[in-house]
Amino acid sequence: MNQIIIHVDMDAFYASVETRDNPSLRGKPLIIGSLPGERGVVATCSYEARKFGVHSAMNIKEAYRLCPQGIYMHPNFEKYKAVSNQLHNIWDDYSTASETIALDEAYLDVTKTARTFDGARKIALTIKKRTLDELGLSCSVGVAYSKTAAKTASEENKPNGYFEIENKEAFVNLMIDRDVRALYTVGAKTAEKLYAAGINTVRDIQQNREKVIGLLGKQGYRLSQLSLGIDNRRVVPYLPQNAKSISRELTFQEDVSDDELVKDVMLLLALCVQRRAERYELYGKGVTLKITYSDMKNITRSKLVLACENAMDIYREAVKLFDQTQKRPIRLIGVGIYNLSHEGARQLSLDDFLDSPQSSSEEELNSELNRLGNKYHLDFYGHLDDIYKHETLHKTAEYMRKHN
Repeated sequence: MNQIIIHVDMDAFYASVETRDNPSLRGKPLIIGSLPGERGVVATCSYEARKFGVHSAMNIKEAYRLCPQGIYMHPNFEKYKAVSNQLHNIWDDYSTASETIALDEAYLDVTKTARTFDGARKIALTIKKRTLDELGLSCSVGVAYSKTAAKTASEENKPNGYFEIENKEAFVNLMIDRDVRALYTVGAKTAEKLYAAGINTVRDIQQNREKVIGLLGKQGYRLSQLSLGIDNRRVVPYLPQNAKSISRELTFQEDVSDDELVKDVMLLLALCVQRRAERYELYGKGVTLKITYSDMKNITRSKLVLACENAMDIYREAVKLFDQTQKRPIRLIGVGIYNLSHEGARQLSLDDFLDSPQSSSEEELNSELNRLGNKYHLDFYGHLDDIYKHETLHKTAEYMRKHN
């Protein structure tokens, strides 16, 4: 049986959730992300804001220039995750496999549950109706024979759209004379290379397949296949425990030159990483450090370790990496772990039975938190359970920066 795949994409998800919960925002240009005057970007925005040229990933200062009358809000990720879980409960009722792309987007394999395209159409329209009736939100849905075609279909009639692409011929007929950017995975840089080679449309890719492969290598081969409607990828359920890495980063609202402040924030980031790793019973056997300097230059450093079993392990190794970097004003700092495993690598010794390393690490962490509390006049224990939340972490780091 050929595949039948549904792609569901929520319409302006964060903004739609906020509008649902606060009807006074309805019909207004709502921009979720950083606030005007802060550093950062647009996470998403309402369709009213998009009419002014605002879009996701846009620098917040540019967004404010385009739409000074907009309503700007910080994202509430805890709320969005809760709604996302509700969405998955709906989606899972109809699919044998669900591949999550983001909180608000997923591929659903309905090959066995739908059996036919007519069946898939009924499922797709049911998902749209249940999403509106049960959650008060709209989504755009595409039904197709492949993942690429399903993604293309869901984009075709946004917002609140529905479209289907039943086979390769239908996909090619739809896409043949469109710009190369219409093909999923073709970004701005790839498009520039294609344009420079005189390849502007999907038809041009079809007619110059060897040239495209020579220009872009493996990606070129993939695009040459897509131009013919060929995409045999399966829906692969995403499991958080199968992630290749876990990281957390933070952008300072003003550049930071104080290395000790940066290290103090790194401890909070290490706590966030540990929290997520614990949730899926994962350990890291490598530590990463990411820095963006004031001139926007990015660097990453990594180091393989025996095991990172707690926040202090992560923090200590990240600090070692940090101490080896050039000391310049910092805009962003990130800490992470990789080489993930469900087992810690350290073997027990006689000393472990006499003095538990876990207990020792907890004591060391408590000592560090006490030091930070005294230094910044903060009660970390009072809101430690909230420090993992996006807004609380950023507010705490900003308070530390201002009171350093």
